[in-house]
Amino acid sequence: MMLPDVTPPAGSTHQRIDRDEALQLLEAGNLLELGRRADRIRRTLHPENMVTFVIDRNVNYTNICETKCSFCAFYRDKEASDAYVLNQEEIFEKIDELVRQGGTQLLMQGGLNPELGIDFFEGLFRRIKNRFPGLQNHSLSPAEVVCIASHAGLSVHETVSRLKNAGLDSIPGGGAEILVDEVRGSISPKKIGWRQWADVMLTAAGLGMPTTATMMFGSREKPGDIVEHLFRIRDLQDAGGSFTAFIPWTYQPGNTELGGTTASGVEYLNVLALSRIVLDNVPNIQASWVTQGAKMAQVALFFGANDLGGTMLEENVVAAAGCSFRMSCEEMVALIKAAGFHPAQRTTTYTIIREFTD
Repeated sequence: MMLPDVTPPAGSTHQRIDRDEALQLLEAGNLLELGRRADRIRRTLHPENMVTFVIDRNVNYTNICETKCSFCAFYRDKEASDAYVLNQEEIFEKIDELVRQGGTQLLMQGGLNPELGIDFFEGLFRRIKNRFPGLQNHSLSPAEVVCIASHAGLSVHETVSRLKNAGLDSIPGGGAEILVDEVRGSISPKKIGWRQWADVMLTAAGLGMPTTATMMFGSREKPGDIVEHLFRIRDLQDAGGSFTAFIPWTYQPGNTELGGTTASGVEYLNVLALSRIVLDNVPNIQASWVTQGAKMAQVALFFGANDLGGTMLEENVVAAAGCSFRMSCEEMVALIKAAGFHPAQRTTTYTIIREFTD
């Protein structure tokens, strides 16, 4: 896949940096200066001093997965005693609870289970849309889409089109890890390559579907790989992508085959700030309180982040690695106010639903 080397997008407020400068900032930049630079960009893009979040739930419909990534503590073999596939009534009960709490976003993701074909998802998504028409179905990852397409003998375009017609509204950027195949081959050799990930995202964008992008770092990548990931996201957005937000988060080694240690808070803030500086064409940067906790999420709001993602009524993938932060809507609002910002509940596509004022 050839991506264009283009000039800064219309409305860009700072000089677009290149890979060499980005690598220098990551490896030798001053953390506080990097933070100040990212914060200036955030204030320019979001001058209203508002920090947003969405009320959502992550429904992990199955933990059976054929890729068996070494960094993942969530997956199970089909024969495992704790392997599962949620039935539709179990899924609907979880969605009912989400809607009762004012939720607007459903995030459904699971393992790559070859026994769940496209008919399973089309039927499920139609029932969800009929029963919960106001809910944004922000589900599946590019890896799941490719798995569904492969087992159905369909192209990615055919698969995404059919899922969209059945009720899939947008696609989250999970499974990106590091968009460098040498790294992917080391930590997840059975998973899709970065070009397949990109193909799903550009296909969704071409069909008018919003998407997000993520990055899991702190496993086996080098600084240059992090930089390459960021520039590939930027290039994809230039090429017609529909990324509404970018979410960098740190690898959690607990209970995984890969093991090792997680990135430090300083490393997290460095990467977060660099993300805001590089991704001048992605409007929102999310802080990962799910992996960093509430206090670091507050600090992240001064290092380029303007959004705290979802309240996540439920989350099982990161929790399986022993990282289990939780936050209610009230706690989210209090956290944002304590940092000196104006809290607002948003939709998946960043339409403001409610502002929380004294």
